[in-house]
Amino acid sequence: MKKSVTVSVDSEKLSGLEMYLGQKNMKLSEELEKFAEQLYQKYVPSNVHEFIELTASKKPSRRTKLTAPVESENQSEQ
Repeated sequence: MKKSVTVSVDSEKLSGLEMYLGQKNMKLSEELEKFAEQLYQKYVPSNVHEFIELTASKKPSRRTKLTAPVESENQSEQ
């Protein structure tokens, strides 16, 4: 599951950043995701990486609830 992070940035700096990233066909959100991954790799110990990967792979996938079919009026009258 992904979570969002809010960061405050000066509006002029943000506009400039988005403009120059756009010239290189890059997106700010993608660059921030890459940087967040670099921070994770740098500061979170490798044994914690392994634990997170193990717990993530053991989580059962969410199943959608199946609902019972509704009987038609003709069948219920019989």
